[in-house]
Amino acid sequence: MVQKRKPSRNSRKVSRFRIERRLILFSVLCLFGFAGWVWLEGHPEHNPLAPLDLRDPIGMATATKLAALKGDAAACRGALERSAVAYSALPAAEDASGEGACARPDRTQLTEFPIEPDSPPTTCPVAAALELWRAKSVVPAAREIMGAELSHIEHLGAYSCRRMRGSGTGGWSQHATANAIDIAGFVLEDGRRISVLDDWSRDTKEARFLRAVRDDACGVFATVLSPDFNAAHANHFHFDQTDRWSTVCR
Repeated sequence: MVQKRKPSRNSRKVSRFRIERRLILFSVLCLFGFAGWVWLEGHPEHNPLAPLDLRDPIGMATATKLAALKGDAAACRGALERSAVAYSALPAAEDASGEGACARPDRTQLTEFPIEPDSPPTTCPVAAALELWRAKSVVPAAREIMGAELSHIEHLGAYSCRRMRGSGTGGWSQHATANAIDIAGFVLEDGRRISVLDDWSRDTKEARFLRAVRDDACGVFATVLSPDFNAAHANHFHFDQTDRWSTVCR
């Protein structure tokens, strides 16, 4: 009969050390996990589970939350209400020609947004991105670069029932459903006007301002096209919220 050898004292110490080490590691991981969760609770802009509030700083989870609003007008308008953004939900509309591609079931109008010549109805995801961009990029850039407060933003339109590049064939433009807007310039409280057409290519603080707000727009819109893209955008920024998760920024 073969007798089993009892574990040596050293073996028992090694085994106990391994168990204790695992317990310590588990405790440390739990501590870090708890600390991480507490940190996320205090920084909802980085927490993908926290509801989107446009008043929060732009964080690691902001773009994902904005993308999740695409195609969900109810959830998007809920985010506007949560963020205390004034808006009107307009009745659905179709283009006069009856083109189904130009039907607009989501017509959201920001009623207190500083934009001229009017506040155009857009899709809610465009409206939400506009408000975030204005508050977190345009207003701070006006103060820091131009040394003045923003008066209002100038636009060239949002809705246009047409195909891309104005052609008679091919895919429909995001403007066909007002899921896009073209921004032409900015007016400051002291009366100065910053024009995409006139100021983009100059070596001035106006040009720095334009490039700063263009770059920041890439973090909230799905598509950002500027004069750097082509001659057709020499006088405006094109912003849209096309249904894709990646960003086109040019």
